[in-house]
Amino acid sequence: MSEEVDELRPADEGDEGDEADGGGEVKSFLEHLEDLRWVLIKCLVVVTVGMIICLAAGNWLMGVLLWPLEKAFENSPGKNHYVRLVVGTNVLGTYRVDTNQYQGVTWGENQMVTLNMQPKISGTELVMGLLQTTNAPGSILPKTPVNLFNPSPAGGFIVAFQIAVYGGIILTSPFLFYFIIQFVVPALKRKEKKYMGRGLLVGMGLFSTGVCFCYYVLMPLALRASRAYSEWLGVSAALWTAEQYISFVCKFILGMGLGFEMPVILLVFVKLGVLDYQKLAGFRRYMIVINLVLGAVLTTPEVLTQVMMALPLQVLYEITVWIAWYWERKEKLKAANPDQSIDTVAS
Repeated sequence: MSEEVDELRPADEGDEGDEADGGGEVKSFLEHLEDLRWVLIKCLVVVTVGMIICLAAGNWLMGVLLWPLEKAFENSPGKNHYVRLVVGTNVLGTYRVDTNQYQGVTWGENQMVTLNMQPKISGTELVMGLLQTTNAPGSILPKTPVNLFNPSPAGGFIVAFQIAVYGGIILTSPFLFYFIIQFVVPALKRKEKKYMGRGLLVGMGLFSTGVCFCYYVLMPLALRASRAYSEWLGVSAALWTAEQYISFVCKFILGMGLGFEMPVILLVFVKLGVLDYQKLAGFRRYMIVINLVLGAVLTTPEVLTQVMMALPLQVLYEITVWIAWYWERKEKLKAANPDQSIDTVAS
């Protein structure tokens, strides 16, 4: 009996080791679908709650989204003069002009004057004239030479819904990650769980870095370049639709944040054995094209902002390639000299 127990013990210990190294409880396909259904329900609930909160704080969030626009043109008012055309209490628009473009207008120390369009009789004809208005509400210089507007009665609701959706997803993203990880992690092995945990921590830092870089540096530059390009073509860029502006800004910022996640994904695949240094190095030339395409899709269609977005992404890819090379070299040295430290072998 003791011999039979001794023969069975290694097998039992091996089974326990496999179970500890493997995933969690084995479930059927329908049970996995049920778990997935509950994950989706919980994600939908928290996003809905986040959207409600963002709807209540819509005016504050709109101010946050307008900051890059104000930053882009913060130096332009001091160098230019503006004319605001009004009819009664209706503002037709604000336009940048030269001081000698409107004869008879007294600029003084003001950077903007308000001209009221009024009908007047000239001989036998009725014409529209411009009368300079002093101390008008529209005489206050706007923060930016670009005004946002809603072209339809439902525009305000669409803009509020956009802010709620993007803001709700960002606000509840920690909960969404938690629910998804809670669903995926039980199926992973111990080694895979370790790499995923580290990847998530580094990924959160890189995502935040990408978002901040885009919001504080790249976005103001892209908005300024967009307006300058329109003026170069002779097209007015004084009015932008609020819906398109918010969609552009949010997609641009989120795209940049997700682009900064690329090193984490690639390095996790390297640790899992799917990729290695040779494959990443061989894919370098294609990655340059991919980064330029991403810059063209996510930014304004001009070269400067595309390059400014593609450049940090390519730098991150090069860092990823060299990290993969270091890991591979470290493993080779360890395999060749198991009894010596890597530092001793490298020296």
